Amino acid sequence: MLNRLLSVVVIPLSLMLGACQGYDFTVNEKVVYAPKPLFRDYITPDAGLNSCLEQTINDGVITNAQQLTELDCSFAGIENLEGLSVFNALVTLRLSSNNILNLLELTKLTALETLVLDNNQIVDPVPLDQLASLRQLDLSGNPALQCPRPGSLAQVTTLTLPKHCR
Repeated sequence: MLNRLLSVVVIPLSLMLGACQGYDFTVNEKVVYAPKPLFRDYITPDAGLNSCLEQTINDGVITNAQQLTELDCSFAGIENLEGLSVFNALVTLRLSSNNILNLLELTKLTALETLVLDNNQIVDPVPLDQLASLRQLDLSGNPALQCPRPGSLAQVTTLTLPKHCR
């Protein structure tokens, strides 16, 4: 009988609480559960980047910068990466088909292993030399890219470059 009562009461209650993760839960006007607020302690002046970060944080219920390890902001109209370095736990970053020119902000993302920057406006890949953890890099579709000098990006095991660099 006790098992049946538990299954009838506890399981549905657990499911309801899980569905209400964004709400405070009160009993007799006393808060017994309050979820952590979503992470908002960043400033990104680029509207496309800001919108992508906001959506990713909402979807992933990200409550601190270290929880964000993968970000896909492809086709977001991004021109400026300023402010992205707050998310220094990023391991995978996809920024395909934007209007990115300057990569300096990425030098602070030392955990990056995969970086996809195809179809942007990148000219200078030198800041990427500082990313010791970087293993996969796609710079294809950047027609004005200054081809990396031999020996640079030696840590990268899978490198995709524009046709004029091959």
